[in-house]
Amino acid sequence: MSADGFSLTRVAAMMRRYLYLLRSSWPRLLELVYWPTVQLLTWGFLQSFITQSAAAGGVAAGRVGMAAGTFIGAMLLWEILFRGQLGFSVSFLEEMWSRNIGNLMMSPLRPSEFVVALMAMSVLRLLVGLVPVTGLAALFFGYNFWSLGVAIPIFFANLILTSWAVGLVVSGLILRNGMGAESIAWTLLFLMMPLACVYYPVATLPGFLQPLAWVLPPTYVFEGMRAAALEGVLRADLMAWALALNAVYLVAAATGLRLLLDPARAAGSLLQTGE
Repeated sequence: MSADGFSLTRVAAMMRRYLYLLRSSWPRLLELVYWPTVQLLTWGFLQSFITQSAAAGGVAAGRVGMAAGTFIGAMLLWEILFRGQLGFSVSFLEEMWSRNIGNLMMSPLRPSEFVVALMAMSVLRLLVGLVPVTGLAALFFGYNFWSLGVAIPIFFANLILTSWAVGLVVSGLILRNGMGAESIAWTLLFLMMPLACVYYPVATLPGFLQPLAWVLPPTYVFEGMRAAALEGVLRADLMAWALALNAVYLVAAATGLRLLLDPARAAGSLLQTGE
């Protein structure tokens, strides 16, 4: 394609750059698997404890054990959301740390190509960390994440779209406020976590918080996961709502990033970024 149009070659070149960074640093690769494994062991042992205690308590308590059985599934879905966003944001931050963002924006690379490369790397980083952990879940706790079947790609798509929207917001805030705001890459999603109802149904929340929960796309995914695990049904209505909200937030986040990026490029302030 011409330099004026969208170029997959430039996207691939950016991805190659990030792959070189990953390949050259084993701590980077280890980190992708380390924290999901710690999360798995923590929630897996808690699930085992609750399930065993509930089984010993009789039929009524067994229902509690069934509900607890969704902990590992919820944890794995949360990792899709969190690691997807972190993979996007860290790739962006690597350009900021190396003071390279200004060089990129003065090159033929278009902002849309840069964003697509960040999205692709977020998926790649996520898969490197998630796939081995699903194997560990089956090995240690007998939980087969892939048994959810056709629901998995639907859950994955909705969560990764949310992670990209949050990643765009994080990138925009860092551009606006400088490197002093980089910690939000690790903390912003945790503000969403209680309202996203990762480990409990929306009905658990106080009434005044439930409407806030329903404006978050991940809430629909986690409710859908519990319906699939406990009732064996795929709630298409929940997935449709999640997709619609994701479309709105993704467009809004991309627009916000562009509105922050264009003045920064015009003013030359991108050349002053860094640690």
